[in-house]
Amino acid sequence: MDIKEMIDADFRGNIYIVQNGSVLYERENGFADLPNEIPNTIETKFASASAGKVFVAVGILQLIEQGSITFDDTLGMLLDMPFNDIDQFVTVRQLLNHTSGVPDYFDESVMEEYEELWIDYPNYKIRHNSDLLPLFIDKPMMYPKGEKFQYNNSGYVLLAMIIEKVTGMYFDRYLKERIFDICGMESTGYYELDKLPPQCADNYIYCHDTNDYRTNIFSVDAKGTGAGGAFITVKDIIRFWTHLLEGNLISKSLVSEMLSRQSGDGVDAEEGYYGYGVWIIDNPNGEDLAYFQGCDPGVSFISEYNPNNGMLSVLVSNYGDNVWKEMRKIRKALY
Repeated sequence: MDIKEMIDADFRGNIYIVQNGSVLYERENGFADLPNEIPNTIETKFASASAGKVFVAVGILQLIEQGSITFDDTLGMLLDMPFNDIDQFVTVRQLLNHTSGVPDYFDESVMEEYEELWIDYPNYKIRHNSDLLPLFIDKPMMYPKGEKFQYNNSGYVLLAMIIEKVTGMYFDRYLKERIFDICGMESTGYYELDKLPPQCADNYIYCHDTNDYRTNIFSVDAKGTGAGGAFITVKDIIRFWTHLLEGNLISKSLVSEMLSRQSGDGVDAEEGYYGYGVWIIDNPNGEDLAYFQGCDPGVSFISEYNPNNGMLSVLVSNYGDNVWKEMRKIRKALY
């Protein structure tokens, strides 16, 4: 079946699918600015929520490859700060693969909505990684380090802080110079919600009680952190994948390690396992699939690499539409 016929006609956002450098499918739908009916275009910059963890992972792997840090270095070795009840012997590897057990400021197993975080702590305060510390630094470990896999936002905040400590640069500046600029990702960056650059889409949350939409400006961090929050374009994500796979960011051997199973049990077949900054789907008929994703109020994103046919897919919605359902259709039609 033609992929165009399978995609939900009401899906709002961008979809971009490339195979070996050729565009297989491109679609832009919905409004970047709903009240003024300004449409999304191929150049629209979208929030990507937790998808930004993949950039932090690559940044850390770069520092490991150049010998500045190691997988086995610990929090206590790398960060000069009080850890309270957090185990300072948690390693970089455990932070990367979500087996650290550090207290997660947004524990998705007990909290349903991300915007619940800002009831007592204003989201406009979150403009640097350290601004998130009050949300988890006084909490106990969730489990002993290395005991199991549990997706963890705080772990990637700490990884971004490690980048800042080792390089002497804000993590987003480091990522710009060492990843985005190298890949030609000119439209990707960590922008503050109250001073967004041109061509950024607003993100919309549907309000059932009033049957209309509000933006998510009071629902997410004022600026992205190591846990996520980068603004991207679909073409920039293709550029990132291309340069990563070609070994232009880290060595191909380290890319292979990054895109292989490092943690998780695969009980949820669609979610799969975890590598470094990416999820891994078991593929019994070939090489495993790799993807990264993000979900915030009014934000949904997924990008997947199929090494068996060289296909790269990017789906993003600034209305929180179900990108995962559409990705399943793409697998069925094109894999």
